[in-house]
Amino acid sequence: MDILDFKYECTDALEFSKRLPDNTIKLIITSPPYNIGKAYEDKVGIDEYLENMKPMLSEFVRILSEDGSICWQTGNYVSDGEVYPLDIYFYPIFKKLGLHLRNRIIWHFGHGLHCTKRFSGRYETILWFTKSDNYTFNLDDVRIPSKYPGKRYYKGEKKGQVSGNPKGKNPEDVWELTVERLYDDWESLIWDIPNVKANHPEKVDHPCQFPIELVERCVLALTNVGDIVYDPFAGVGSALLGALKNGRRAYGTELVQKYVDIGLERIKQLKEDTLKTRPIYKKIYKPKPTDKIAQIPKEWTEGDKTLCK
Repeated sequence: MDILDFKYECTDALEFSKRLPDNTIKLIITSPPYNIGKAYEDKVGIDEYLENMKPMLSEFVRILSEDGSICWQTGNYVSDGEVYPLDIYFYPIFKKLGLHLRNRIIWHFGHGLHCTKRFSGRYETILWFTKSDNYTFNLDDVRIPSKYPGKRYYKGEKKGQVSGNPKGKNPEDVWELTVERLYDDWESLIWDIPNVKANHPEKVDHPCQFPIELVERCVLALTNVGDIVYDPFAGVGSALLGALKNGRRAYGTELVQKYVDIGLERIKQLKEDTLKTRPIYKKIYKPKPTDKIAQIPKEWTEGDKTLCK
């Protein structure tokens, strides 16, 4: 496929941002380091971590266009068993920089780490900020089918007229991201984007990989064709791919050369139409009662019968 220009460098996000003119970037979308001791992180205290991020955030706001947006996806920082919700810590920093919070989007996924001393986490948050009140929002590009398309106004001047939008409904702010059984099961009309694990078609050698379809929702809604999308912590380039796939320009920075190399190879595959991606509306597989993995293992039934109750 034909793709627009992109920049993808193994460099520091702060230094790269300083080279960009004011009001240049339409969308900054990223999943920043969580300060959880991954191989590519230096784990520090929560206060020091946030202080280290502030100079970058200031630069990001400077290069953001007046009608642009920042989508800041975060999880939790855990220290000595205590959870620190990073979106709550980042919110006042962005507010002091003059940004406006439009949505706190909840991304739910079905698989992750299994905890033993607290409930297993199955969601992360995306803080969607805009630089001004005059921002791009292409709702029609991300609508999903209405649950009750035949619903009509029952009183007032519009009595008897169809109340919904023929293009579908607003996908709301809880994303489970694939529209399952898209046209035959209205109870399942939720967005369901699985996180990238071992059996995901996009999986490469990165411990916290962004699913491309999560990026695409934001790219389609918050930018127009030809706009620049920037991921300052680009990893293996999923945000760049989500932008380039939809006719946008893409910038990315990443400190680990191995990840940049993987990302560049994925961009090459996109251009050659050989990149494996998960389609936006693909149904998530749910095991049937007859499937082996859905049945109680015999090891559980040979011992204490109460384990099966």
